Amino acid sequence: MSSYPAGSRSVSSIAGDGEVPGGGSLMVAVRLGDLVSPLRNGRPLLEGDRSALVIGGTGKIRAGEAVVFLKVVAVAPAQVRRDGRVQAQGSPCGHATLGPLEEWLEEKAGPGVIGLVAERAVLRPEFVKGERERLLARAFMIRVLVLMTLLPDAGIRDVIIALAGDLAGVPWARPWAAASERACGDWRNALGPEPLEELRDIVLRASWAEHEDRDLRAVNIGRKRPLKAGSIDGTLIRVPDTPANRAAFGSVGTGDDSAPFPQVRALPLNDVSTRALLGMPHGPAGTDKAAAEQKLLDAAMREHPHLFTQDRLWLMDRNYHGAARIARLIARTHVLIRLKGDIPLKQVSEILPDGSYLAELSGDGVTVTVRVIEYDVTVEGQQVPEMFCLVTDLLDWREYPALALAGLYKWRWEGSETALRESKASLDGAGPGTGPMLRSGSPDLVRQELAAWAAATEMTRGVARDAALAAIPAKKGRRAGQPVRPREISHARARRAILTAIRAGKTSCTTVTSAIGKYRTVTDRDRHRARKAKSPSTFGHATLKDTIIRIAPAVITMANNPS
Repeated sequence: MSSYPAGSRSVSSIAGDGEVPGGGSLMVAVRLGDLVSPLRNGRPLLEGDRSALVIGGTGKIRAGEAVVFLKVVAVAPAQVRRDGRVQAQGSPCGHATLGPLEEWLEEKAGPGVIGLVAERAVLRPEFVKGERERLLARAFMIRVLVLMTLLPDAGIRDVIIALAGDLAGVPWARPWAAASERACGDWRNALGPEPLEELRDIVLRASWAEHEDRDLRAVNIGRKRPLKAGSIDGTLIRVPDTPANRAAFGSVGTGDDSAPFPQVRALPLNDVSTRALLGMPHGPAGTDKAAAEQKLLDAAMREHPHLFTQDRLWLMDRNYHGAARIARLIARTHVLIRLKGDIPLKQVSEILPDGSYLAELSGDGVTVTVRVIEYDVTVEGQQVPEMFCLVTDLLDWREYPALALAGLYKWRWEGSETALRESKASLDGAGPGTGPMLRSGSPDLVRQELAAWAAATEMTRGVARDAALAAIPAKKGRRAGQPVRPREISHARARRAILTAIRAGKTSCTTVTSAIGKYRTVTDRDRHRARKAKSPSTFGHATLKDTIIRIAPAVITMANNPS
């Protein structure tokens, strides 16, 4: 065959590689008159013939000739039928990938990650028989489940079609069609949660390693010994109301478990600078929020010990975890925790020069010495109607001044609330008035879907971080000439670009990150609302004052600062 790639490499160099460079981004130029039917009787190909056109003897393409540009979809062994039809051996299951997501993962964790996970997966024989491998393979189904969590409005069969993309149009020797909903359900049950949980752990470990290797901090705390800031906060995720889900997870808000939907409680651990997910234990909703989240925090320390180190400071909200648990935390890492007004503190020092003081926090037979930082916040001259009280194990007020720690605490919202809002947008039924909803009807499949969601979300953020690293700094504005931060890359735009690339085939990750990096979101605008409005109206005529966003910085005043 003689043809010409629409790129810089020669035909001979491509043929010697065994695979196509650039994946689906490579175009091949062929003269229109050189495309011929391979059928022996010479008749034109019809719609049901399932054969590829072939290229006859051709010379060099010259200017002005009609040329067909063909996108390379797959490189597969040929199977030639007796009547001359040219088909491809295999199926889309052996060629489909998650595109940029998988490229990022393999760069960080090594080649063939999903394939290795699939090889170790043990299928439950009561759900899938061996001969059905021809329609769905283990690695292909793992990719389907990951992609499913990024396509909230798509049924699982639609997800298969999206993952196959242009591969579905290849004339495979064995006809291929997207499996039925029932077959997909059988495969989900056959896989179980373990392969997806293994993939999730690999992805989150790769993300953590990236944060260890690169300084991605957008906020600095500490002069001689700077710390990385992380955020811990719980969240509830609704699941379908089936007897199995309700028995396994329960619900909150009522003592008789009569809430409309059962719920899963998760405890994401995020980096505040990049919103990256580093760990996420989960369990039943529990009737008491504090008790349920305390169990998950214990699970986080047990399952993710590498996250609780002396170079990281964890920001936590007012869900008090008890003196004994705080003591276990500060034996490994550092904390900055906001306390409720009913938690007693025994002051044991004078007021320090920065306005903080030392105090003892007691409970469960344990006493912990902490540094207390109390401050007020005013916005547009109006004081927030409560004092903020933070406690930390960072006792050196010179190294970690109270005002700096008070200013750092607002990043808890960035690391937890904003990151969760972005992540939940890809779940079915997401929105401020309805909340996210998983689609799995059994506890095992809920575990499977949660693991796939965590992996998909973090791989998406990883691609966005690569886009920020490769992006050209702004030429004007507040960030002119400064490196682009991951927070400036829109998560929603990154997700849309990745989905487009997956549907189109093996689009180069470099191409996707280059496109994503051209668009920036404006951060740190000090926006606020005069009143709470969790579900403001989106109608054009709804211009009530309580839904108008204003721009104003928050002013922190230390409560014990003599100045």
